[in-house]
Amino acid sequence: MSERQVRVVLVDDHRMFRTGVRAEIGQTERTGVDVVGEADDVEQAVSVITGTRPDVVLLDVHLPGGGGVEVLRRCAALEGVRFLALSVSDAAEDVIGVIRGGARGYVTKTITGTDLVDAIFRVADGDAVFSPRLAGFVLDAFAATDTPPVDEDLDRLTQREREVLRLIARGYAYKEIAKQLFISVKTVESHVSAVLRKLQLSNRHELTRWATARRLV
Repeated sequence: MSERQVRVVLVDDHRMFRTGVRAEIGQTERTGVDVVGEADDVEQAVSVITGTRPDVVLLDVHLPGGGGVEVLRRCAALEGVRFLALSVSDAAEDVIGVIRGGARGYVTKTITGTDLVDAIFRVADGDAVFSPRLAGFVLDAFAATDTPPVDEDLDRLTQREREVLRLIARGYAYKEIAKQLFISVKTVESHVSAVLRKLQLSNRHELTRWATARRLV
C-alpha cells in the first residue's frame, strides 16, 4: 500500500532555496510529499495557501510584506492547514513569535532532507516539531513564572504595528522603515501614531524605553 500524500506549500523569498528544498524532498527515501505551490512574500503566500489548502505550509519567518507571523494571522481561519516554520534564524524572539502566531513547529535550514520530510509528516499528523535547541526557547517562554504569558499592552498592537515599533526602537528613520517594510513613509507615520496612542506614550523616546524594557529590540 502506497504512503499517503501530504500536500505542501513552500513560502520563502529566496527562489534558489525553494528549489533546493524541492530537490531535497525528492531525494529522500520516504515518498509522499507533494509540493503544490510556492510563494515569496506575504500577499502571494496568503493567495496560494487559500487557493490550494495544503496540509502543511513550510514558512520562512522573514518575508517581504509583514513576515511569517502576518501569514499566520491572515490564514488563521483556514481549517486543516498546519504551519511549520523553516528559517535560517534561531533567535528566541522569532521562534516564540511564530509559535504564538499558530505554527506547529520550528526547524532551522540546517535540517537534512530526510529529517525535514519526517517533520512535515509529523506536523501533518498534529505533532509539534522543533529543532532540539529551539524547543528550550518555547518551554522557557511559556513556563516562565516571573512574567505573564500574555502581554496585554503588546497584544493591542497589530503585527505590522509591532514591526514598526521594533524598528523605531532600534533607531531606524521613518524613510528606512518604509523601505524595509515596503510601505510609504505616511503609512509608517500612521502606524507610529497608532502605537503611541494604544500604549499611551508621548514620543519615540518613550516608545524606545518601553520596547527595551520588554526586550523587543
